[in-house]
Amino acid sequence: MRERAIALVQWIVGGVVIGGVCGSASALFLVLLDRATGVRVDHPWLVFTLPVAGLAIGWLYERHGMAVLAGNNLVIDTLHEDRAAIPVRMAPMVLVGTVLTHLFGGSAGREGTAVQMGASLTDALVHRFTLSPAMRRQLLLAGIAAGFGSVFGTPVAGVIFAIELVVVGRFEPMAIVPALIASFSGDLTTRAWGIVHTPYPVVEHLELTPRLVGVWVLFAAAVAVTSVAFIELTHGLKKLSEARLRRLPVRMFVGGLVVVGLWQLVGTSDYLGLGVPTIVRAFSDPDLPSYAFALKLAFTAVTLGAGFLGGEVTPLFFIGAALGSVFARAFGIPIELGAGVGLAAVFAAASNTPLALSVMAAELLGVQVLPHVVIVCAVAFALTGRRSIYSSQRTWRWKAFRRQGRS
Repeated sequence: MRERAIALVQWIVGGVVIGGVCGSASALFLVLLDRATGVRVDHPWLVFTLPVAGLAIGWLYERHGMAVLAGNNLVIDTLHEDRAAIPVRMAPMVLVGTVLTHLFGGSAGREGTAVQMGASLTDALVHRFTLSPAMRRQLLLAGIAAGFGSVFGTPVAGVIFAIELVVVGRFEPMAIVPALIASFSGDLTTRAWGIVHTPYPVVEHLELTPRLVGVWVLFAAAVAVTSVAFIELTHGLKKLSEARLRRLPVRMFVGGLVVVGLWQLVGTSDYLGLGVPTIVRAFSDPDLPSYAFALKLAFTAVTLGAGFLGGEVTPLFFIGAALGSVFARAFGIPIELGAGVGLAAVFAAASNTPLALSVMAAELLGVQVLPHVVIVCAVAFALTGRRSIYSSQRTWRWKAFRRQGRS
């Protein structure tokens, strides 16, 4: 009884403190990211300097950040193997690297940065006290939840993402309480700093019919193909660049050149940075180009494959929303519903987190989206197999239908 009471106190105190620290870090990150994006939009010539920025960021990481270069995979490995403390310098380094990536036009997201900041800051706090390995793991998961929940304004999804991310097919129930406290504390802290998250339209109720279920299954197959394409292209480009170009600064320089070339080729800045304006546009514009999702996929795969900093979530939101918008127009579904389902489903399939993204869709778009997004996320998740944007993610049970068992 005494041990449970002590654990509860540690969960509550740790969750509140972690939420406050991670929420403040997310607020700072979002402010800097917004300002960097604004500067780039006002001065588009900065995109031409992306290769030089890649050289500088690559040199910085090569000299001082190789220990944290694995990013989210380092966090996942630490949770599995009870490694030494995650270097606290991960937080400022990934913050600076991501802001610079967006300032000069790289196509990347923000989830990776928020999760890595949350984990590294949490581990720095945890190692100041004598805590068991189990409690350290639980509080690290709370840090992930706080980072993810606060950067998107979706605290419930943050909790589920943290416990769903590490091992596909297995949850850690003891982490739910600290993760819940940290995620909500982080979200409240970020909002208290004056952060206003991107508003999305509330999806209206649409009754499920046998035909609509069939359409959603077909869409899930398209989502799975798109997710696999993103995973394979991103990982493939990373492996190819590492094999051909040994130095990180050189890889990032070449990747920057390719992004600049793509930017000039398509003649628009819509596929640079986060791409939030186009995500919002996908919910209402019937004239959104049908190939927009493919271009964003290519821009992001090149950016991340070359080693630039940032996450995958927001670009995958872009890809999914654009794909869903096109699909909805083709099958007579309300555009905002197709875009909303696609926004969640592509990332759900690519990260093996269908529950978290279904809940996230409900937090962003309203509960009316739930039956539709659950179908697509679940089917797309099953169809992607064991692939993941996070190469260190473990699989407790096979996702394939032919076999069950530990892996």
